[in-house]
Amino acid sequence: MNDVSGRAVDGAAGLERVLVTGSQGYIGSVLVDHLRDHGYHVIERDLGLYSGCRYPAGSTEPLGWDVREARPADFDGVEAVVHLAALSNDPLGDLDPALTYAINHDGTVRVAEAAKKAGVSRFVFASSCSLYGASESGGLLDESAAMTPLTPYAETKVTAEAALAKLADDDFSPTYMRNATVYGPSQALRLDIVVNDLCATAAATSRILLKSDGSAWRPQVHVEDVARSVRAVLEAPVESVHDQAFNVGRTEDNLRIIEIAELVSDAVPGGAPVEYVDDPGTDPRSYRVDFSKIGAMVPAFQPHWTLADGIRQLLKVFLEDGMSVEDFPRYRRLHEIKRLIAEGRLEESLTWA
Repeated sequence: MNDVSGRAVDGAAGLERVLVTGSQGYIGSVLVDHLRDHGYHVIERDLGLYSGCRYPAGSTEPLGWDVREARPADFDGVEAVVHLAALSNDPLGDLDPALTYAINHDGTVRVAEAAKKAGVSRFVFASSCSLYGASESGGLLDESAAMTPLTPYAETKVTAEAALAKLADDDFSPTYMRNATVYGPSQALRLDIVVNDLCATAAATSRILLKSDGSAWRPQVHVEDVARSVRAVLEAPVESVHDQAFNVGRTEDNLRIIEIAELVSDAVPGGAPVEYVDDPGTDPRSYRVDFSKIGAMVPAFQPHWTLADGIRQLLKVFLEDGMSVEDFPRYRRLHEIKRLIAEGRLEESLTWA
C-alpha cells in the first residue's frame, strides 16, 4: 500500500490517510514529519495560535482550523485521527478554566463525533500523565491508578478520555496516550516545560533556575518518542489498542525536578550552578509512573531517548543556535497568547479577530 508520493506504508493497520489536529504545535510539528517520513499521507489541521513561534526563527501560515467548529466533512476520506489540539499546559489552562474546558473537552468530543460520523476508524488522543495529579503512596502509577487532577488542563484530560470511551464501538476505536512531560527540540519550540526551560536557561545564562523547591517527581519523555508511540499505536492491531490508555515514557526517567536540574548542570560545558527563585514553593503535582503496559501491548514501541541524552541534545542545539534570554517569551505559550490579544489579533475567546 502506497501514499501519494509512492512510498510504501509500513503500518500493520494499513492506514494511509491520517489527520493530525494541532499539527503546527510542539508535538504536532515533530509528529507530522515523522509520519510522512514513514510513508503516511498526513492532513494537517491547526488554529495557528503559535504560527509565529517557529524555532530558531521565522513563522508559518496559520491554518485557522478550530476544534470548536469541527464537522464531518473535515474528515472525508480519513482513516485515522491523531488529536493533539488543546490548550497545552497548566498556566495556559488556568488563564480561563471555562475556555480550557470548551476547547480541551468540548472540542475533543466534537472532533471525535464528527470523525466517527465521517467513518474514521481510529482515534488517537493525546492525554497526559498530569491527570494523576499527586501520588500519596510514591509508588509507580499504572493506567488503573486513581486520577487526581490538580489543574483545569489535567481535569479536561480525565473528562475527555471518559467521553471518548462512550463513543468506542466496533467501528470507532479510540486510544488514550498519557504522555509524560515532553521535552526536546521542535520547530514549534516550547520553553514552558521543565527540561526545555532548564536547558534554555542554562544555555543562555550559564545558570539553572528552579521555580520550586525541586522535590516533586515528574516523569519525562522525548518528543520524538511521543511521535514513535503514536505511529506504533496506529500500526498495532486494533484489538491491542481499542479503548486503551497507555502511559508513554521511560520508567527510568521518573526523576525529581532537582535531579533533572543536576543532570542539566552536569551536561553544561564548564558546569552551571543550580539556583532557586526567592521563596520557592512546593509543586503539588508529583507522581511517578509505570510505563510497562505500552511495551507489553504495543511491542513495536520502545523509547529511543534517555533523559541524559536528550538534555545533551537540547543544550547542543541551544548553544549552537545562540539561545538568549530575549528569545524566551516567544516560546512560552501563555506569553504569546497574551501578546496576540493585546495586539488585537486574537479575541479573548481565542478566535482570530
